[in-house]
Amino acid sequence: MAEYTTFDFTVAGHVAEIRFNRPDQYNTMVMAFWQELVDVFAEIEARPEVRAVVISSTGRHFTAGLDLAAFAGIAAELTGGDRGRMGEQLRRTVIEMQESFAVIDRARVPVLVATQGGCIGGGVDLISACDMRYCTADAYFCIQEINIGMTADVGTLQRLPHLMPAGMVRELAYTGRRLPADEALRLGLVNRVYDSHELMLADVRAIAAEIASKSPLAVTGTKRVLAYTRDHSVEDSLEYMATWQAGMFLTGDLIEQMLANKEKRPAKFDNLMPARNLVRRR
Repeated sequence: MAEYTTFDFTVAGHVAEIRFNRPDQYNTMVMAFWQELVDVFAEIEARPEVRAVVISSTGRHFTAGLDLAAFAGIAAELTGGDRGRMGEQLRRTVIEMQESFAVIDRARVPVLVATQGGCIGGGVDLISACDMRYCTADAYFCIQEINIGMTADVGTLQRLPHLMPAGMVRELAYTGRRLPADEALRLGLVNRVYDSHELMLADVRAIAAEIASKSPLAVTGTKRVLAYTRDHSVEDSLEYMATWQAGMFLTGDLIEQMLANKEKRPAKFDNLMPARNLVRRR
C-alpha cells in the first residue's frame, strides 16, 4: 500500500476509506492532493478486493477547496510570454486537474462521500463525481469560484446539473451563495443529513459494507450502465444494456445469490479479476 500525505488510506472488509487528514489547514487541496487522488484510485483499481469506497474528512470542514497559495506559481507563469502558447498550456493544465476527479467518476466501484462543515470550491467538484453524498446538519456547499472571479472548471458545472435542478445549479454557480444541508437534501444533492459526524460515518460505512456484500460483477455493471445512461439517449442506453448483459449475465454470482437466498445465508462472491495494467502508468 502506497503512502499518501494529504489523506489516510485504509482497506478493510472490501471497503476502502480515503480520509482527508489536514484539518488545521481546512483540508485544502494542495498540489500533492491532486496527484495523490489519481494515485489512490489507481491503487483501488489494482486491488480487486475493494468493492466500495468511502471518502470522508477530519476537523471542522470537509474541505475549503483549492489552496490558492499552492497555485500561485502557476498563476505567475501566466503573466508573460506568448498569449496563445500560454493559453494552450493552461488548457492542458486544466484537463490534467480534471482527471483528479474524473478517476472517481470512472472508478470500477461505487464511491460514497461524507461531508461536514464547509464543502467549498473544489470540494463541490469532488462530491459531484461521487455516486452518493451524505452530510451533517452543519454542512454547506459553495461554488466558490464565482466569488474569486473565475468559472468553476474541474467538474461542478458538468456533473451537478445531473444531480439537482438545473435552475438551482445556475443560481448557486452565478451567486456563489452557500447551500445549507437541509436545502441540499430537499434538492436531492445529498441522500441523508445527520446530527453528528460520528453518526454519519457509522451509517455511511454500513451502507458501503452492504454494497460490498453484493455481487461485485453486478455492482460494477450497475455503475457502468448508470454512467452510460447519464450521457446517452434512452435508446442508446438500452442497446448498451443489452450488450453488457449478453456478456455478463451468465455468471456464478447469479447462482450463488439464488442458493444463498434459498439457504438463508449471506452470499459469498469471488473478487473481480485484477486489471493487467499493460500500458497504464502508475
